[in-house]
Amino acid sequence: MERLQKYLANAGVASRRKAEEIIAEGRVKVNGAVVTEQGTKVDPETDVVLLDGKPVGARQGQRYLLLYKPPGCVTTMSDPQGRPTAASYLTGVKERVFPVGRLDYDAEGAVLFTTDGELANRLAHPRYGHRRVYLVKVKGDASAGAAPGSAAALAPRLEDSLARLREGVRLEDGPAKALSCEIHEKAEKNVWLRIEVGEGRYHLVKRLCEAVGLTVLRLFRPEFGGVSVQGLRSGHFRDLAPEELRAMRALVGLEGRGGEHDLSDIPEAREAPVKRPLPKAARRHGHGPPAPRGQEPKPRPEPLAAPSRQPPEVAARPGRPAPSGQRPGSGKPAAPGKASSSGKPTSSGRAFSSGNRPSAGKPFSPGKRPGSGKPSRLGKPPRSR
Repeated sequence: MERLQKYLANAGVASRRKAEEIIAEGRVKVNGAVVTEQGTKVDPETDVVLLDGKPVGARQGQRYLLLYKPPGCVTTMSDPQGRPTAASYLTGVKERVFPVGRLDYDAEGAVLFTTDGELANRLAHPRYGHRRVYLVKVKGDASAGAAPGSAAALAPRLEDSLARLREGVRLEDGPAKALSCEIHEKAEKNVWLRIEVGEGRYHLVKRLCEAVGLTVLRLFRPEFGGVSVQGLRSGHFRDLAPEELRAMRALVGLEGRGGEHDLSDIPEAREAPVKRPLPKAARRHGHGPPAPRGQEPKPRPEPLAAPSRQPPEVAARPGRPAPSGQRPGSGKPAAPGKASSSGKPTSSGRAFSSGNRPSAGKPFSPGKRPGSGKPSRLGKPPRSR
């Protein structure tokens, strides 16, 4: 015998908490009777369980997937507002998996999808003390190197902010704190922090940082349940290896010293886990979230080269002069010009004689200045100075 919400979660209907909501809504029937009481026991071998009129059977095998969730999508299977969902990246997955916990719309990193309701409940419920590790990119220590008395010098130093995070602050929905907080990596203008929390409240890490005066620029979850996204590209997923699954189940007390009902090592009695190297967040290219597999946009065809205006024989032999009677490089016949005194056509096609100006072609007399109509100064004595 097992509780009804656990039976539904193990069948892959939903997580444990969501199954409790489904029962409270009166959507579940056991042996033909509607059940709304939490904790009702059912026998998977003999009882008939219906959800919305459809039978729910015990699942034989489970599926465990790790997705590198990109920013710009919600961690749900569907969204009534029509926003992109993390489930759209699970192409080819036929099992009815569901996400364990949530990751903010603009956050990125590890998200576990599974059909195992019991494991999902252990990882999501704060009672079991599962630590969530985040790498948070914040603005650098504004007070470092600032002029005395300036507004930047009066700002709280980064180390003071980290100490306040470890001590705890009061948020709108109650007190909260970071289980551990330290500088992970320093950039030229910003700082990456490593923050661990023991619960998954709404926007918890962002609100903790804002409460101590830190501006969050980027939020990245490098691992979940001890399984890292190392080697995964943004928007890609993989199945958990058997050794990763065993370690994850042991982390929440489903395997190990006392088996499924051993809670002796959670939450306060558990020692802090050994820190492992964490992968870096994927580079952003400014094009929004990546498209799911199989939906990538096709590359644009290269534009065709503009056709040459030269005739084929000229284009093929650029150093060869144009045939007689054609303008060089045009393929058009030259304009018929009149022969000049030298017998050669001019550029304008007009002939000129030695008594004409080359520009206008009008005759002029020797006693006038060319082009002015005034008498020439030739033959007159020079002016006296």
